[in-house]
Amino acid sequence: MLPEISKIKGIHPGAILKRELKNQSLKSSELAKSVNEHKQTISAILNEKRSVNPGLSIKLAKHFGVATDYFMHIQASYDIQIALQKDAEKSTPNLNKIRKIVFWDTDFNLLDWEKQKSAIIKRIFERGNDTEIKEIISFYGLSTVKQTIDATKNNFLPSFYQNVNKYL
Repeated sequence: MLPEISKIKGIHPGAILKRELKNQSLKSSELAKSVNEHKQTISAILNEKRSVNPGLSIKLAKHFGVATDYFMHIQASYDIQIALQKDAEKSTPNLNKIRKIVFWDTDFNLLDWEKQKSAIIKRIFERGNDTEIKEIISFYGLSTVKQTIDATKNNFLPSFYQNVNKYL
């Protein structure tokens, strides 16, 4: 019996199918024949190399006795999970270009690059090197960095002003 969708959100439909085939002692070629689909298509889905399309979702649903949109919901949930992971990768600068020591007084791994944007930009312009400053400008964008710098007051380190004049 296939699990409830809420319990398997973010899992590729192929992984669910593979488990179900094992539980039913069914071969992928037998499933392919049963749903009138190519063996290669079923194999690619089982190996998580291919997505389930609406037509196949209907065929699989009939075979397993579930709602016709069951496999499409699983596929959509998986696709969203992948998109979120890609988005999360984009939501941080290239951390290989930023020295952790610049943020000596905080846990570098807990920095929220969006919420703490102003403090991060200020710190990098105060204490960062050329590579770090360029990475921050690249990550946040020149206009955002300029706006943040313009809103910043009471910076006592001369390096801050030197870097502002050099890069902005």
